[in-house]
Amino acid sequence: MKTTTKSRRRFRAALRGPRRALVPAVVLAAAAGVLAPAPASAAPACDAKRSAAPVEVARIPDWVESIAVDQQGRMFATAYFTGRVYRIDAPGSAPVPLTGNIGANGGIVVREDGRLLVGTGNDALHSLTGDALPLSKLLLVDPDSGRVSTYASGLGGIDGVALAPDGTVYTTTLGGRSIGRVTPDGRVDPAWAQVRQPNGIAVAPDGTQVYVIQTTVAPGLYRIPVGDPAHPRRWISAGPSDALALPDGLTLDGRGRPLIATHAAGQIWRVEGDALCAVESGMYLSTQITYGHGRGGFPAGKLYRSGVNGKIYEIPAGDLDVTAVSQRARTAAHANVTSVPD
Repeated sequence: MKTTTKSRRRFRAALRGPRRALVPAVVLAAAAGVLAPAPASAAPACDAKRSAAPVEVARIPDWVESIAVDQQGRMFATAYFTGRVYRIDAPGSAPVPLTGNIGANGGIVVREDGRLLVGTGNDALHSLTGDALPLSKLLLVDPDSGRVSTYASGLGGIDGVALAPDGTVYTTTLGGRSIGRVTPDGRVDPAWAQVRQPNGIAVAPDGTQVYVIQTTVAPGLYRIPVGDPAHPRRWISAGPSDALALPDGLTLDGRGRPLIATHAAGQIWRVEGDALCAVESGMYLSTQITYGHGRGGFPAGKLYRSGVNGKIYEIPAGDLDVTAVSQRARTAAHANVTSVPD
């Protein structure tokens, strides 16, 4: 497939901002992939049946780097250029700037207590030097008042953020190799594991594996055993036709299957067995996908996508059986009670 003129315009528009010089080098590489002709083929569709088309549910006037939904069904988004965190209470409602510029241009997750963990340092300087000079912070943000405090420091420039069932936090540094780790008791290891150009990150429901996307050079998905972080295992490689797909954000569905947002391929991939298939296509410059929670707002079982153009879509093709989502939540809660940090 070929990228459209509209996609090119969206990317160029996204780069017009007061902090465009801070765009990570690897994201600029993504621009090259997007503006060039895309591969002739891509991942096959997961389901031959055509689901309803994606629906725009919110829009933020900025590059949306990451999104997450709390148990009340409220969505939170990090804005790349302005460094803000936004709250969106329901589809169609106006985004509320929860914070000012706190450098929140990386990943975002919701803790068990409802507070947000937000990554900083996802700019060119901190991203490219993060392996050698881990100076970035992981921030704790109150979802109601917007109060900000430092949760952990001494990490490489933070792009992806993932939360394990036992409260351990994992981070990626896109311009380097480092996978950071912060234990519940506050111990920080900025180079817990290493994967080249690590981007999206998620933790298996049982907490035993950390999944990491390698974005460039040889795009693929890694599994890192929590008990053996020195030996990441390449699980799935993108095909030759997806060498410029530029996979980005990562989440898991109710069955624990990874879903991956892509920039240049315009697809949302899902792992089925040991292969990739496309849940949705035509969604260029996607940055993150996440599932909703609760019954109101952005509810459980619904899949949402954010993008460089600030638009957030519901992806009906990714809908889940809410029963499966609830079962996963119960399993995670049980793991949180019984797991012992190593």
